Amino acid sequence: MSEENFNMSLRKFLKQVGVTSQREIEEAARAMGSAGKLKVKMVLTAEGTALNHVVEGEIDLP
Repeated sequence: MSEENFNMSLRKFLKQVGVTSQREIEEAARAMGSAGKLKVKMVLTAEGTALNHVVEGEIDLP
């Protein structure tokens, strides 16, 4: 696979992750129905590798 094809495939995956994750977080925030903070965590793994990347944070709710 060429570097260009790899980059295109990676960007397509990351766009899908971003769009679907935002939708799910918005639904979770609406379900809470209150102001404050929403604690979130994303875990990235890749089958057949040792990849295990964790990102944690807080999102301010309206």
